[in-house]
Amino acid sequence: MIDETFLTTEEVLEYLQVNLRTVYRLIKAGKIPAVRVGRQWRFRKRDIDAWLDSQRPRGGTRPAASAAAPARPNAGTVRPRVLVVDDEASIRDLLSKTLALAEYDVDVAPDGRSALERMRMYPYDLLIADLKMPGMDGLTVIREAKRYKADLPVIIITGFSTESSAIEAVNLGVAGYLTKPFRVPQVLAAAAKALGE
Repeated sequence: MIDETFLTTEEVLEYLQVNLRTVYRLIKAGKIPAVRVGRQWRFRKRDIDAWLDSQRPRGGTRPAASAAAPARPNAGTVRPRVLVVDDEASIRDLLSKTLALAEYDVDVAPDGRSALERMRMYPYDLLIADLKMPGMDGLTVIREAKRYKADLPVIIITGFSTESSAIEAVNLGVAGYLTKPFRVPQVLAAAAKALGE
């Protein structure tokens, strides 16, 4: 028997952990199929799951076709490019899934060194970095990133907020400072604000 579980709009918001505007953008773009029932939308759960699977990053690397990067097709559909740096795989996965749902082009890095390698190879529109990571900490990553692109917007995420790190973050010109545990709408709001959307 085929699973025909349908979700309401509210259930989809909870399931995907995104806001209503993002769900409507996804429907309009044809990314997630929806059925209109009276004045409500209904979503087939297996369609949502299949779409989520298609959005998962494959090992954090880009396909060779987009490695050239300067020429982006269709200037009207340019997606902001975001680099997420966190040593916790669960946080990287949550952020990459959330940002991909909101139509961002997302790369992930497990540490500061690999993040800086990626920044040498690709131009990014936004950096989201954890403060406490083994090896190179987040503030060092941000300082180095600003050498590549001085006006790069940065959002810090941390589970260990201190007054001194917050002051240094302000001095580095970060666009957002989120403490763990954070909620998905906070991340989307901070990203939109940092990118001037």
